[in-house]
This record gives sequence, structure tokens and C-alpha cells, in this order.
Amino acid sequence: MKKMDNLIPNFKSEDDEREFWATHSPLDYFDSRNIKRISFHNLKPSLKSISIRLPEDMIAELKTLANKKDVPYQSLAKIYLARQIALERSSLSAFIKKSKNTVYAQPSSGDGLGRSCRFSKDSI
Repeated sequence: MKKMDNLIPNFKSEDDEREFWATHSPLDYFDSRNIKRISFHNLKPSLKSISIRLPEDMIAELKTLANKKDVPYQSLAKIYLARQIALERSSLSAFIKKSKNTVYAQPSSGDGLGRSCRFSKDSI
């Protein structure tokens, strides 16, 4: 290991830092003599275990797909859930934006059936 005279420079931008680390080894800036053992006794796990019942054929298919992708099947299930949640969020936000531009009103002549008319704010 090199002598620890090396100090990590202050970088003006992420590009400068990226360029620096592309040509330097972090090991040149690491001194194992200063390592201290610490304990995170109040650290709580960020994951929560849940129990979910799935059809056996769905689990088998998930395991097959996970094996092809070389990932654990539970990790693949989390990836699929995260993708679907993101998709639902984006479609929900689009729906909310669209519905903010919609006004509902009772027709003035009325057909007696209590139907409402839907207008876009742009068309009023």
C-alpha cells in the first residue's frame, strides 16, 4: 500500500470526480490502520416480511423466469411489483391531471333523467 500522503481532492463537479476516480485507485486513499469497529444497535431493517398466497403454477413460472435471468425468484417478484406500482402511479397521476381539466354540469334543458354533461375546461 502507498504511503497515506494522498488526500482526496475537492472536486468542482461530478464529471471531475468521475474523471479522477477513473485514473486513481481508492486503495491509494484508504488507510486500514484507522479502521474502528462500530455497532449499529438501533438500526432497524428497511424491509418487512409479508406472507402472500400465490398459485403454485405462478410460483413455478416465477422461479423459471428468475432462473433464466439468474436472480433469486423473490427478488424478481419485488422487481415486478415495483414496476407495476410505478406504472399504476404514473397512470393515476395522468388520470388526476386529466380530471382536473374536466367540469361536470347539469344540462340546462334537462332530459329528466338526471344525466350530467362532461366538458373540458378548454372547451368552455
